[in-house]
Amino acid sequence: MKKIFKLTDEKKHEDRVLEAVKNDIRKYVKREKKKDLTDKKLMYWDFDCKIGASADIAKEIPYEELIKALDKIKSMGVTEVYVEILAKEVAKPVKEDVDSTEGEQA
Repeated sequence: MKKIFKLTDEKKHEDRVLEAVKNDIRKYVKREKKKDLTDKKLMYWDFDCKIGASADIAKEIPYEELIKALDKIKSMGVTEVYVEILAKEVAKPVKEDVDSTEGEQA
């Protein structure tokens, strides 16, 4: 998703407009997570995110910090915000079996 959101609307309060933008972002991520993975046991969905006042000055941030960054941009008085979210499949990290190592040490 690459989109420019307007943060002002004549008919709505600024806070409601911001909440609507956040809702659109969360809805998009939820929809992307429902898509099928090539191997559900070994992979998960991760997101590459960029946010900024315009596409030229957008900075890469982790998905977990996207909403906080949106609040920060809104507090700067910007009327539009550029948000880019790209879904990608990522391999899950391999977990070591803790039970087998404890049994050997005892």
